[in-house]
Amino acid sequence: MALSGPRGETVLTQPVSTIRVGRGYLAALGFAQFGLFVALLSPVFVSMQLKAQQLAPDSPETLVGQVLPIGALGALIANPLIGALSDRTRTRWGRRRPYLVGGVVLLTVALGLVAAAPDQLTLTLAWLLAQIAANAVLATLIASFADNVPEVQRGRASSIIALAQNVAILAGLYLAVYLVGNLPVLFVLPGVLAVVLVLVYAVVARDELPAYELKKFTVVNLVSSFWTNPIKNPDFGLAWWSRFLITLGTFMFTTYRLLYMERHLGIEDVAEATAAVAFGVLLYTIALLISAAVSGWLSDRTGRRKVFVAGSTLVFAVGLVMLAHAETVTGFYVAEVVMGFAFGIYAAVDTALIVDVLPNADRPGKDLGVINIANALPQSLAPALALALLGIGSATNDNYVVMLWGAGIVTVIGALVIIPIRRVR
Repeated sequence: MALSGPRGETVLTQPVSTIRVGRGYLAALGFAQFGLFVALLSPVFVSMQLKAQQLAPDSPETLVGQVLPIGALGALIANPLIGALSDRTRTRWGRRRPYLVGGVVLLTVALGLVAAAPDQLTLTLAWLLAQIAANAVLATLIASFADNVPEVQRGRASSIIALAQNVAILAGLYLAVYLVGNLPVLFVLPGVLAVVLVLVYAVVARDELPAYELKKFTVVNLVSSFWTNPIKNPDFGLAWWSRFLITLGTFMFTTYRLLYMERHLGIEDVAEATAAVAFGVLLYTIALLISAAVSGWLSDRTGRRKVFVAGSTLVFAVGLVMLAHAETVTGFYVAEVVMGFAFGIYAAVDTALIVDVLPNADRPGKDLGVINIANALPQSLAPALALALLGIGSATNDNYVVMLWGAGIVTVIGALVIIPIRRVR
């Protein structure tokens, strides 16, 4: 129930998490996630590699490895900070909506600047701005998910988020196939789509102001936006490290996926390589859709989270090792199916697991922002770590066997970290 506060604002008299959400909300959530990730991840997986080949044809891996980490540092700062600020924000439009709408508009502008960048410095600054804007949206979108969705529906809603995110990656890849010769449209069109879909979610989602009294804003509060004590909250800390390691292992490969096709499998034509990557991700996404659709529901029904998250992560590591030894495009496709099936289970349940172990369920923005550091920081570290491994024994930075084995080992550790968590089964 919601009542009018002393200044006319809406306050809650019961936790939002007890109110079931309907199909309209779930659909809006899925489409918003889809729009955001088409705009955010298309550059990471394809468009930025095409741009790198345009600006640095002799060494695109080096440019990618230098530009993407700087952008991810922006994400590292923006995500927890905006999450915490949205917890504190009180406006007539709610506490999440201003960041959702403002962030997605700024993201589209930044993507236009990325497309037009004439040199590496401009590209780096534009990508930094894009990451800051995108993570302002992501932080408030996931906080809004925690505000709206009760525990008994989190597995299902988490599945929808996972499906939307990975269908977005597929859509971005196929956009690259058709727009490979038109980089400005390839960067900007996903941003325009994101604006429309995030606006729809901002209208549909409840954004009621909570009743608790805000502490005075201080520098200490600002610094604490980036920290949740893992000693006092060990399950939260373990969930953080698991997300960090799994994301690190994943991005070590996906950052260089197109270059893997060209350098490791020997597909020299960029259009052909892009098409092969797109078809591989299509297979990945089909497998993901199948596993995610069932696993989120099954996790809710059984009340279990850990077995789904840890088990699927181990299978994903197997897929990375398969990629290391693939010698044909067919081998690449088989590995993509294995990884897609595994990641569908992981993504469908992991968000629900994290929300279940939040230290402060009524202030989710701050803690989810800290969790999202585990999404952003690996994106900064993965290109550089992968590049270091690619350079072992190779003057041309193309030792994909060593790099993929390294990614697999990192991912296995991420699976093992899940096991000691106690608050969820």
